[in-house]
Parts: sequence; structure tokens; C-alpha cells
Amino acid sequence: MSFEEYRELIQDGDTAIIYLGHDSMFPVIVQQGGQTQTKYGVLRHSIDLIGKKYGSKVTCSRGGWVYVLYPTPELWTMNLPHRTQILYNTDISMITMMLELKPGSVVCESGTGSGSLSHALIRTVAPTGHLYTVEFHQQRAEKAMEEFQQHRVGHLVTVKNQDVCKNGFGVSHIADAVFLDIPSPWEAIGHAKDALKTEGGRVCSFSPCIEQVQRTCLALMEHGFTDINTLEILLRTYDIRTVSLQNPNFGSAEEDKGCVESSSKSKQEPAFQQGGSTVFKSAVSPRETVGHTGYLTFATKSLFQVFP
Repeated sequence: MSFEEYRELIQDGDTAIIYLGHDSMFPVIVQQGGQTQTKYGVLRHSIDLIGKKYGSKVTCSRGGWVYVLYPTPELWTMNLPHRTQILYNTDISMITMMLELKPGSVVCESGTGSGSLSHALIRTVAPTGHLYTVEFHQQRAEKAMEEFQQHRVGHLVTVKNQDVCKNGFGVSHIADAVFLDIPSPWEAIGHAKDALKTEGGRVCSFSPCIEQVQRTCLALMEHGFTDINTLEILLRTYDIRTVSLQNPNFGSAEEDKGCVESSSKSKQEPAFQQGGSTVFKSAVSPRETVGHTGYLTFATKSLFQVFP
């Protein structure tokens, strides 16, 4: 099992996603002789998981069943152990697109946190790219490296435990993109510029407060970055419902000739035909929507030296 490529059969040591329902799933490390308790009964790893195909429908000891899914960065984001606040797929997809990432790209990230974005970045730049991720907290950095090794993507990522605002990313002029998710990103803009390749590159900063965005934008301008813009991604889903409405009565052809008498007559007729209706599907917006998560600020390193 690897987050960068797909394998068909479940093997000992894999991380699998146990799917009980759309709002009920969790990760499990498959172990020879191991067991996992669910509300539908026990899953015996040796018998029920190892050797089965990913996506299989597995019956538990009480007769209920679950699906065993191959882990993807999207599923991992929904099920990972939270060590910090994480980025979700809505923001991650925008970050990946706006940073113009592709296989072979080199990316610098700070901070690593729970590794939600990190797994998506690794999957995007694999198999020839690399991720340099910096985490200030030592235990979180060690746990992140442990997860990367367990998910068999350790060769695609380098984890550093240091203060990016003081010590930078540990690399110079090799990154295609830099991502910042730290309390004071404006203090790391100089290090981000140094990490980016000399021919340009993109930088993104995630901040929950607009005051952070303002200071970051000023720092970006001072360091010669161009094309600075800030986005806020608000997800709004629509419910599809069956709606039945009465058919409108637009009158007969004679009533459209402009005759005053027929015009006054049409005003007295009901606006809708009696008993006639049409059934169709309609999209209805929810009464409550997901609120603010954070601002995404993007900028491009200038290809030309800026003189005061």
C-alpha cells in the first residue's frame, strides 16, 4: 500500500479505510492476527482483510458488513488523527491548482501539522518530485515522518524540525512552490523567496484572520512578489428535490390580438389551469452554509530584480 500508487490486494502492514457509511469510517493498520471491533461485529484481519481486494464488501461477525477502501489523500484527510487544525479538500484542491503543481515539482511546506495537505502534495508531485516540509513542534514532526514511512512515501518527503521564520526551509533556489500555514507568515516570506527557484515560482499562505493577510501582502510586495491575490473558498451544496407546480395558463391565440374585450376577459380567468401540473427536479440551497475557514493568498516570484 502506498499513497502514490494503487495496489489491488490488501497486505499485512497496510493502512486501510473501513467504510461503515458516508459519515462513518475510520483507518486501520492491517496486522496478521489482528482484530478490529465495529458496530457490526469483529473484523479478523487474517481472514477478512489480508488477501482480499480493496473495495471488497466484508461481512463482520454479527452479520453486518463494511467496505474496505484503499487510502487516498482525500480519504486520509477525512479520517486522519488530528494533531492540529487541518486543511480540507476544498482548500487543498485550490492550493494544488493555483500553485501549478505537477509530477516532478519541488514543494516547500510549513507547517506540517497533521499531514493532511502533505499527503495531497506528495501524491501530486510523485513519482519524481519532492516535498520539503518544516514543523516547529518536535513530536508532531516525528509523528509525521513515521506516518510517511508507514504510507510508503518517505522517499518523496523530507521532514525538518525547525523554526521556518528563523532558519528557513533548509534549501535554496530549488522549489517550484512554497506553502505557508503558520501564525506569522510575513516573517517567512524572505525564506520562501530564497527557497524558490531563480526563474520564478509560486507562494501560497493560509491565514484565518484578515490582519494576517494584510501583513503578509505587505511583506510579499516588499520582497518583489507580483500577481498578489487573496481568495476565500466557501462551499455551498444544493439539495435536489422533486417539485410539483401548476401549469400556467397563457390564454388562447385570439386573446393575443390586442382586442380590449378579450384582454379584459383574460384578466378575469385564473392564472393557472385547474388540475394541470408538472413534476420536475429542482436544486434548493440549504438554509445554513459552511462558514469561514481561512484566506488563501497567492503570489508569484518576479523574474526581474526590483530596484527601489
